[in-house]
Amino acid sequence: MSDTYDLIVIGGGTGGYPAAIRAGQLGMKAVCINAWLNRDNKPAYGGTCLNAGCIPSKALLESSEMFHRAGHELATHGVKVNAPTLDLVAMQARKSKITSSLTGGIGALFKANGVTGLEGTARLMGKGKVEYTSHSGEKKVLEGKHIIVATGSEPVELKIAPFDHKQICDSWDALDFTEVPGRLGIIGAGVIGVELGSVWARLGSKVTILEALPTFLPMVDQTIAKDAQRQFTKQGLDIRLGAKVISAKSNGKEAVVEYESEGAKKSETFDKLIVAVGRRPYTKGLNAEGVGLELDPRGFVKVDKNYKTNLAGVYATGDVIGGLMLAHKAIEEGVALVEQLHGEKTEVNYNAVPSVIYTTPEVAWVGLTEEQAKAAGHEVKIGASPFAANGRAKALEAATGSVKVISDAKTDRILGVHMIGPYVSEILQSVVVALEFGATTADLQLTMHGHPTLAEALHEAYLAVDGRAIHAINKKKVS
Repeated sequence: MSDTYDLIVIGGGTGGYPAAIRAGQLGMKAVCINAWLNRDNKPAYGGTCLNAGCIPSKALLESSEMFHRAGHELATHGVKVNAPTLDLVAMQARKSKITSSLTGGIGALFKANGVTGLEGTARLMGKGKVEYTSHSGEKKVLEGKHIIVATGSEPVELKIAPFDHKQICDSWDALDFTEVPGRLGIIGAGVIGVELGSVWARLGSKVTILEALPTFLPMVDQTIAKDAQRQFTKQGLDIRLGAKVISAKSNGKEAVVEYESEGAKKSETFDKLIVAVGRRPYTKGLNAEGVGLELDPRGFVKVDKNYKTNLAGVYATGDVIGGLMLAHKAIEEGVALVEQLHGEKTEVNYNAVPSVIYTTPEVAWVGLTEEQAKAAGHEVKIGASPFAANGRAKALEAATGSVKVISDAKTDRILGVHMIGPYVSEILQSVVVALEFGATTADLQLTMHGHPTLAEALHEAYLAVDGRAIHAINKKKVS
């Protein structure tokens, strides 16, 4: 006998559990199978984001920033304290408490929305059937009208730098260090690399980041990316571009890295080495080959614009289908898909997906870069405003960075906004709304922003597009 459902969701991360909840809200009988086990071998919902990525990393970023401010900034505010001492055990405990509170809440949301949650693994069997195996080994066949594969992703492991999870670590390992590494190496200067580098540099590590590409943060508008590189270098991150790693080996105490830079072979020794070169789709144990589920050459599940795979009744969302590997993108895909299955006409606007790097200062962007806009054939007009002219930023002792707005010169529509500065992750959300509604530059120039707020820098950048900035020097004639 098999248990029958309207929807079977394989994966309890951000691509999966929101889809199951939305299905429950719409009156569908839904089950979510969650395979995740934490370090203590206990199951937890939320996948990488809640357990080993977004949430724990932000908790440590915030704690490490507090530590840094106590030692370097409080005196500027007239607050005199003794030199702070680090209690890494307490810091890690706080991080764990935050993650467990959020993962535990998902079970309550399932109950409130009539969703069945199962802990264990899932295997596609074809013809709408899924074999569920609990963590204790018990098996059961589930049958579903619809099946969503939302199994997420895992850190890429390099053959030239295999993980031993002691000296050569992945991003999850790097969130659980019990001591501050004296010398920390990071392969990869992407979002994960610079965030983890920032955490441990603030806590006392000497951080070296090796990046094979010659350009820093190529996905970010290069005006903003270059400023970010300057800021991070000033903070002590040794960012080496064009550094191609040849090999990394652990001797049991240290990690020895051989790399090539400017035509010469070089070597560095680190107490810990983090490999942060991206993530790859996770489809282990899914039986994709056995049922003929089509994957692309990189292992991502192939889907059409409505997330349909080549198998009848089987869909996929989130990291496992590629694109931007972001939790909020996975959430929106899962919810949109379920609503489509319910007969509604919904879709995800991939031109308005926000991205953030939670360093200090933060880097945030949405839409096209200036380079992308020009390559796409747009005639662009640009506006920018520095946080140095922003009263709230000065009050925060965080008056660094700027906002850059890219607009279409012919239609006046906003094409993209890129920024580096204090709490720009929060400021960015108004831009996402603007892009979603197809706002023009003029629309946003006429939108009043509170004073004094950080968002005024965004308003000034909108005005600067047409040479109308009030509190920043315009680079074009007033129009």
